[in-house]
Amino acid sequence: MRAAVLAVLVSALLAGCRRQEARPPEGSGAEQQAPTATAAPVGAVLFISADTRGYLGPCGCSENMRGGIGRAAFQVQQARKGGLPVLYIDGGNSLFGETHLKDEQVPQEELKAKALADAFRTMGLAARATGELDDTRGAAFRQGLGLPEVPSGGVKVLDAGARKVGVVAAASGEALVKASQQAREQGADFVVGLLDQPLEAAQAAAALPGLAANLVVATHSAGEFSAEENRLVRSGVPVVAVQSKGRSLLRVDLTYAPAKGPFTLQRSQGDVEREVTALEQRMALLDKEISRPGIDPKLKVLKQGKRDELSARKQGLLTAPPAPADDVNGFALRFLPLESDLPTAPDTQALVKAYDANVGQLNLAWAKAHGQDCPSPEKGKAGFVGSAVCEDCHPDATAVWEGSKHHHASETLEEVGKQHHLNCVGCHVTGWQKPGGVCRLDKVAGREDVGCESCHGPGSKHVDAPSPATIVGKPGQAVCVTCHNAENSPHFDFATYLPRILGPGHGGTGKSGQAGEPPAK
Repeated sequence: MRAAVLAVLVSALLAGCRRQEARPPEGSGAEQQAPTATAAPVGAVLFISADTRGYLGPCGCSENMRGGIGRAAFQVQQARKGGLPVLYIDGGNSLFGETHLKDEQVPQEELKAKALADAFRTMGLAARATGELDDTRGAAFRQGLGLPEVPSGGVKVLDAGARKVGVVAAASGEALVKASQQAREQGADFVVGLLDQPLEAAQAAAALPGLAANLVVATHSAGEFSAEENRLVRSGVPVVAVQSKGRSLLRVDLTYAPAKGPFTLQRSQGDVEREVTALEQRMALLDKEISRPGIDPKLKVLKQGKRDELSARKQGLLTAPPAPADDVNGFALRFLPLESDLPTAPDTQALVKAYDANVGQLNLAWAKAHGQDCPSPEKGKAGFVGSAVCEDCHPDATAVWEGSKHHHASETLEEVGKQHHLNCVGCHVTGWQKPGGVCRLDKVAGREDVGCESCHGPGSKHVDAPSPATIVGKPGQAVCVTCHNAENSPHFDFATYLPRILGPGHGGTGKSGQAGEPPAK
């Protein structure tokens, strides 16, 4: 009985304590501290793409190629699962790769632009600027895609949780200054300036007095191969240029202090940046080894596995939220290379597959209905005649060629269903768009593969008058890199690859390929 009474008393005392803790006395200071539990720094995530140049994905000609709108979409969709507001912004110059198209290119490039626009929608595109590569088919076509555009000189203010993000678009530094100031007037706490200029011009714009942007993105590279790397210039207003052709995204992590105020670029990521750089250097070395002609298949698998492991480590570092500073509104800038081992968003990748399935049929139908045969060569100029003509006089060289990958170039496109893709076919047939070569997708017979004339030049004059003076006897590296360029063959090394196509009667004394290996196929 006494024990029961003591238990009741203890329970009552504890309940009283709890009630007192729940309602602190006035003036104790505890009531002022309570809001700090819910005022912890929060933030938002911005993803920015630019200069995509009409690319849905890499061509697939080489190992471990970056890029792909499906991989980009996966990054955005995964970030949305983290609970913070996520805004996807495109800087423009994304819908087309050229400002002028030939008639035969129009059906394919319009279909691709529509697929890109649909992919942007699956990513929840919040705003985009436009550039000259978006207007290749005219403003009406671009506007008909129904994307949320910010006109040049315009402003769009977006909700980003406890703050507002202003997106401004401009074609000149002066217009960027004016638009950024307007964004501030409209309540933007963080301003992204999308400048339709190359990196150097963007740097100059970032130094202009009166600029009210926190970040300037150069959205138009100077040339097709001038944006092969991501670039960050840490100036008073940081300037970035994202790797072109959809190979990387820029990720901007915003962290909010309890009170509004200026945003400060976080510079405490040095250890992470150094580790990411080290991982990328190791991956680059592995890429060269994996792509080396004649590598043992088992060794290739091992090295690929190691590369994937390094890529996963790098991805983890790049997507980990930055440590917030309690008393500062901050932002961190990180490039996200869209490596080949990253997952793709199923809904977005389905759009890419549909495009791949439809565009070949579309191009072939156009060629049959409207295609024109290649013209005859100009007087005194040589035309293409096809590799079969070379065989009679050069049987040894033909045997070497037949054992090379060049002989199977068209076959590799057929295996992936891209033999009628205009972006691909030019490097897989002989004499693309040249007199005597291939000018119609429905008339490729006799010019399949990377034939003799792809390297040695058109052969009609040599057939009529066989002589070293009428043919290119020893083509150099300049010929190779027209197809083995930075985009399609980023690890190409002339000295390493050349022996793979040499042999008896074809510039070499041994058989084609490296010693002890069968001919490449």
